[in-house]
Amino acid sequence: MVKKAEYLEQAQALGLKLSPSNTIAEIQTAIANAQKAEEPIPTAVEADKPLAKAGKRSAKAVAAAEEKAKKEERKAASVDEASKPTPKAVTPTRSRLERRGKKFREMAKLVDTTKSYSSNEALSLILQTSPTKFDASVELHVKLNVDPKQADQNVRGNLVLPSGSGKSLRVAVFADETVTDADLTGVDTITKLLDKQQLDFDILIAPPANMAKLGKYARVLGPRGLMPNPKSGTVTTDLNKAVSEAKAGRVEYRVDSYGIIHLAIGKVSFGVEKLSANFKAVADSIKAAKPTSLKNVYVSSVYLSTSMGPSIKTSLE
Repeated sequence: MVKKAEYLEQAQALGLKLSPSNTIAEIQTAIANAQKAEEPIPTAVEADKPLAKAGKRSAKAVAAAEEKAKKEERKAASVDEASKPTPKAVTPTRSRLERRGKKFREMAKLVDTTKSYSSNEALSLILQTSPTKFDASVELHVKLNVDPKQADQNVRGNLVLPSGSGKSLRVAVFADETVTDADLTGVDTITKLLDKQQLDFDILIAPPANMAKLGKYARVLGPRGLMPNPKSGTVTTDLNKAVSEAKAGRVEYRVDSYGIIHLAIGKVSFGVEKLSANFKAVADSIKAAKPTSLKNVYVSSVYLSTSMGPSIKTSLE
């Protein structure tokens, strides 16, 4: 009985509710189960570790288990690296000059991009840097410090080039009267062409009285820059003069949305003297068109180039 009382005290210490009516075997079983429930659950790593005969892990077994775990980690890492896609080799982007044609690159070697040439020097060099076999146009590109969205800074103008434009233009006159040198005349004739959207002319000139009849063709003529306009000299009562000026080389310029004027001032075959006269006339016209409200520097940069040749930095002076 004394032994049973001791087991009951031990059971009560473990929080078990047993009575003297329970047998010693039942009390011992309950105590053993309670003690087993209080033992900590071994981790996954500890469960894999082999136990020594005495129930304790030997130092050799612990070291072996750690080495095995590290080996498994290295193996898993190598598998992850192998599963990653191999990055493609990135080819360095070639410069804009390197992507040009062979002839262009040869001509570009003649131009010092760090230098600003005088107008005469630039025009002399422009004749040497045309890589084409045909008679290329000489283009002038002027960047202005203006805001085209402002009405008073939307720079535009027109002039007759002293040496001509070098282009053969077809001039149409939207009037029934006879006009010297005009390629196409007659209200009905031109109206029929417009109805069919056959624009067989480069310039359209009209007297103010006939402009109302051209209103419904604005969507056809406007996007192509053919709509007569008083500012460009194509709406006038002196039709003969307008046609003669157009044939002689009247050109119109206007800043684009970036504030740049693009204008052809002649052909390579003109030579330096004729190109210089045209360049001076355009430069004077652009200077005269400076907005009165502009307080900053008017001209930002000026470049000359041929149709397919390298650009040459210069100035309007």
